[in-house]
Amino acid sequence: MLVSLKQILLAAMLSLLSIVSADAALASDPFVSLKMSRLPAGSRVPPFELTTLDGKVVKSSELAGKVVLVNFWATWCGPCKEEMPSLARLQKQLDPAQFVLLTVTTDLQRQGIAHFLSQLGVSLPVLFDEDQDVSRSFMVRGLPTTIVIARDGALAGRAVGPRAWDSPEAVAVMRQVMGSGK
Repeated sequence: MLVSLKQILLAAMLSLLSIVSADAALASDPFVSLKMSRLPAGSRVPPFELTTLDGKVVKSSELAGKVVLVNFWATWCGPCKEEMPSLARLQKQLDPAQFVLLTVTTDLQRQGIAHFLSQLGVSLPVLFDEDQDVSRSFMVRGLPTTIVIARDGALAGRAVGPRAWDSPEAVAVMRQVMGSGK
């Protein structure tokens, strides 16, 4: 009876240790800390071509070799407005030779968007998805939705809802994707 009690206690301690170890491993994963979903291996960025607020055309094919954060938003979205300044601060923290931040909106009022960004005091690239084709191809269902794309065009992660994009966890996600070699 004494041996079986020792075995039960040992098994319980090992189980507890494995749970604590798994929690520690998950806590050190910046994707988990940021509550960002990893996307399945083999998921690729759908090709797109969108026009910016200042009339330039941005093609997904031109982004190869850089980590890209694509944030889908709208002027009427309160949480989108809240996270915009943190996106601008994130953009300033990372090397533009390795990282590109794009915001995509289906709003049609260009003047209103320029005024919106001015009121927030941010300068971010805004692309127009007037037909919502790109939003559909990225399966955007709620706003804000943010997608992280690896250098090789693989979809690395997805976040639905606002985040503090200049937080240590968000910067760690970007640096991890930038350093992944993909």
